[in-house]
Amino acid sequence: MNPTNPMARSADRRQSVDTEAGQARISWWEAPDPVTVLALGHGAGGGIEARDLTALADALPARGVTVALVEQPWRVAGKKVAPAPRTLDTGWRGLAPALAEPGLPLVVGGRSAGARVACRTAVATGARGVLALAFPLHPPGRPERSRAEELPVGRLPLLVVQGGRDSFGRPAEFPAGVRVVEVPAADHAFAVPRRAELDQDAALTLLTEAVAEWLAAL
Repeated sequence: MNPTNPMARSADRRQSVDTEAGQARISWWEAPDPVTVLALGHGAGGGIEARDLTALADALPARGVTVALVEQPWRVAGKKVAPAPRTLDTGWRGLAPALAEPGLPLVVGGRSAGARVACRTAVATGARGVLALAFPLHPPGRPERSRAEELPVGRLPLLVVQGGRDSFGRPAEFPAGVRVVEVPAADHAFAVPRRAELDQDAALTLLTEAVAEWLAAL
């Protein structure tokens, strides 16, 4: 785990799931009295140890949200490079029955590339909403290559949480009608500078509180 953002506790259980893209893995942080499952995928450059994912897995179970952190088959297999988007989507869709097993409303999401996967497959997986953390709206320095069409605007409830200095797309760049929560001064990994107005703990608290309130409203 990230030494600057250690998990308060380990996962309650881990589950391997066979998909057409290979074997995926779900780490479950279970709420004592769950009302929702929030399934989150990782980015293309890291795993479920990302600070935003671990912060949500720590904070949300006490608020009735079971958090399922999903490792894509390529990560489980130990590969260092993510496959094509079509393969990522296939792996995520294959997880849908396992994510539905608790019998609770399902909200899907992820960070960066994982957010893109969740957005593209949300309808197919029967999700009630989508949480996009650090959505890579465009490659750094290439705003003309927008991926805004992947956002399920008008189809499902959508929350984007974005760092104020994310080089993959700043909050003001998102299309009208997209609900965006800004984490001031945070980068694509939600890291904040040492002299920022909000320190790292406060930035992550802002993120988790925004997500918790949105989920409660759903």
